[in-house]
Amino acid sequence: MPVTYRSALITGASSGIGAAFARALPRATALLLTGRDRERLNALAQELGLNGRQVRTVIADLATAEGRQAVVGAAEIARIDLLINNAGVGRLGRVIDNPEPREAEMVQVNVAAPVELIRGLLPDMLRWARESNARCGIINVASAAAFAPMPTFATYAASKTFLLNYTEALAEEMSAEPVDILALCPGATETRFFERAGASFGSLGRPAMTVMHDAARVAAEGLRELGHARVHVVGPTNYLASLAMRLLPRRFVTAAAETTLQKWK
Repeated sequence: MPVTYRSALITGASSGIGAAFARALPRATALLLTGRDRERLNALAQELGLNGRQVRTVIADLATAEGRQAVVGAAEIARIDLLINNAGVGRLGRVIDNPEPREAEMVQVNVAAPVELIRGLLPDMLRWARESNARCGIINVASAAAFAPMPTFATYAASKTFLLNYTEALAEEMSAEPVDILALCPGATETRFFERAGASFGSLGRPAMTVMHDAARVAAEGLRELGHARVHVVGPTNYLASLAMRLLPRRFVTAAAETTLQKWK
């Protein structure tokens, strides 16, 4: 039987996969939604707060230490038992061509934020789970890009590789504890991510081999696989690609990734 969580924190909840997670969770789960877009976040909270559902919001920038601490503090008050680290930022381009603040932002949001939130919240999540004879959960939204070095997407892909390895290691460390931990690895998804990352897919439009998944599908698969797997790659095409990236010679994979990503400019 699927676990019904009492209270969930979703980062990057104002749109895309984060908003899809919020909509996919059952009404019995109270929500703590965080993001930087106040207008979108408040609109989602108003939508989901109908029929008396408890929905709180925290407007915070996870690229800053102050923003991360504000989210941890709000989550402690909400006594969350499900943490969904969904917030992520990317920037397409060579490292030396990308703005320095944007390179740093990717590391802070994609790496520092999940680590700080998990370290700050997991001890209490475990304690409350033991007290109620229940289980808590963590979903870290990594990426299909986590399985290989990606020139022109170097920092983003590397940050997701960190998150993937971190999640798998954490799951093993916590294997005897009442917590389920999942690294969710979507590929290209119909969100605003690519627009924000500077991808235009060139004059010919989206590359023919690019498979776009719906954000609702990604969220549904993540919730379904939590407690059943430690890593889940969304979609058979992405799964096969992840296998190929692990088995083929590293130099070949890196060159192929660069060729593909050049079509996104």
